[in-house]
Amino acid sequence: MAAPACYIGLMSGTSVDAADAALVQFDDNGNNPRIIATHAEEPDPGLRDDLLHLSQQVAGISLAKFGELDQRVGEWFANAALAVLEKAGMSAEYVDAIGSHGQTVRHEPESRYPFSLQLGSPSLIAARTGCRVVADFRNSDIAMGGQGAPLVPAFHRSVFARPDRDRIVINIGGIANLTVLPRASADDSQAVTGLDTGPGNALMDTWVAAHTKHSYDADGRWAASGNVDDALLAQMMSDPYLARPAPKSTGREYFNIDWLRAQIDSLYSPPIPADVQATLCEFSARTIAQAIDDYGPGDEELLLCGGGVRNDELCRRLEQLVRPRVVTRTDDYHVDSDWVEAVAFAWLAMRTVHGLSGNVPAVTGARESVALGGIYQAAISPE
Repeated sequence: MAAPACYIGLMSGTSVDAADAALVQFDDNGNNPRIIATHAEEPDPGLRDDLLHLSQQVAGISLAKFGELDQRVGEWFANAALAVLEKAGMSAEYVDAIGSHGQTVRHEPESRYPFSLQLGSPSLIAARTGCRVVADFRNSDIAMGGQGAPLVPAFHRSVFARPDRDRIVINIGGIANLTVLPRASADDSQAVTGLDTGPGNALMDTWVAAHTKHSYDADGRWAASGNVDDALLAQMMSDPYLARPAPKSTGREYFNIDWLRAQIDSLYSPPIPADVQATLCEFSARTIAQAIDDYGPGDEELLLCGGGVRNDELCRRLEQLVRPRVVTRTDDYHVDSDWVEAVAFAWLAMRTVHGLSGNVPAVTGARESVALGGIYQAAISPE
């Protein structure tokens, strides 16, 4: 019997720190992912700077520059896919499809003409790797009236839902999001809910980069050195996004350095930089905990994943806020917390090539379930 087909998931989040590639096999039912190999491909510093600039600026980027960035991101993602294949000692012929999330530079699901824009030419990825590529996942859901995010709850349901316990999966990337998995969700997809809670690492990373030579706050040590400024925290917690009911999603186009500076400038006495970092850490923890209280059953098990799990100070504050709930990591349930989203996009690619839905309308607000994304074929041998 032939071995199950493999899939590659490619993901870069709002932090733009790496293109994560996960080579994965699933069982015959499309569940129980087995990670064969992983690779994190860092972007060139110039590419990261250009992408962060583009994600926060409405004007100032020419069409020529925009098109060039699409190809540069495609090269970056293709390199990540080739590297993970090399690590596994596997050729492209064993890969059924690559699921490429792309690099989000704008997410506007509630504009007059709703859209979500990701860069990373899937045609180039297909040409470079020899694999077919599934991409542009979010706009399929938006076309059905949804937010286009979060998209990983369907994967969370397939892997982490249990009929005998309530769970919430907390992904802390640049933006943090929740998937609420009540006991019934193992049998009923409509029981699943989810939302973007607000900033995860994005504002903390932005503030660190503006005041130090680092792109992130290692272990949350800078945040731990400061004191929470109550006035700034209250100002940030009053943001209208936090009071809006789900379904909702957000990104760096909303929670960015300009937003943060506006919060600080509104204060009579601006705090010192270390105290701002401490307050941002508390803000991320508070908004996640608030969403858990608002949407969770009350006695759920919490599973953490994403880059935020490496921020010890953020995790410490979150654990204090959600007591007495039990907080674990997805590592304890057979999916490495660093690779959950990359595996999820491998899973979504698998669903799409088999004509199966990948969104959860109860989460995104879409009118119906749909297969997500478009399929870009690799070169086909002439007959």
